[in-house]
Amino acid sequence: MRHKFYLKFRHIVAFMGVLAVGGSASVVSLCSGRGSSSAQPEAIPADLSHDEVLAVLTPADTIRANNPFNTCLDSMPPGGHKLKINFLGATLGRFFNDSNYLHIDAARRIGIAPIYGIKDAWNNGEKLVPVRTCREYYLDNLTHSLPYLVPKASDLLSDIGAAFNDTLAARGGGSYRIKVTSVLRTRSLVKSLRRRNRNAVDTSAHLFATTFDISYAKFICDSLTVPRTQEDLKNLLAEVVEAQRARGRCYVKYERKQACFHITAR
Repeated sequence: MRHKFYLKFRHIVAFMGVLAVGGSASVVSLCSGRGSSSAQPEAIPADLSHDEVLAVLTPADTIRANNPFNTCLDSMPPGGHKLKINFLGATLGRFFNDSNYLHIDAARRIGIAPIYGIKDAWNNGEKLVPVRTCREYYLDNLTHSLPYLVPKASDLLSDIGAAFNDTLAARGGGSYRIKVTSVLRTRSLVKSLRRRNRNAVDTSAHLFATTFDISYAKFICDSLTVPRTQEDLKNLLAEVVEAQRARGRCYVKYERKQACFHITAR
């Protein structure tokens, strides 16, 4: 009986790309196309293990499988060509220094109520949008977060990725994508992360599904045709992120130890 329940729920989610919550469901395409469905899957059986529940909640193609944009090198090619970079007026650490209080306040306004475990995401959560590797960004192998965001944060992430690609093409090209390293965290995942990372705080904006981290140390290189330097790609990403912040769409923190832009949608 347990095995049949598990197969049933995995089939529902893998086929529809759905995270069902509060009696409704959200369906999305690779990145930003969202629709709706009247499907109402039953609750996850209580005796499933943590890994089994995660398999149910996470569509099979969240990271790599069945994705046309999965060929990548996680490093810069040698001999990078210089890019035109617009100086932001200060070091990135000083420029992107929005306090955690601002992140948390914005997250509480537009985000979900924090959840403790992954079963809560299914049984008691708000509407969320699955986050998957696509043309605009690459989703890293997640160890301490789940691949879901609220719609505003999902749209912001897609827009940052698209603007990065467009700006890079306008300045001479190169086939690169940004790498997303963290998204929604549960209270149990935050507790586990704090044992390994002192920067992780009890009240994290990641708890509200409004926040994501984008690496500035590593980019996904899909082609060696136009090699670029990591430093130029980092500064180009900073320009793109600042354009969104200037429009009032997000708060940003430059994380030194984690080598990422910590971004919360507003």
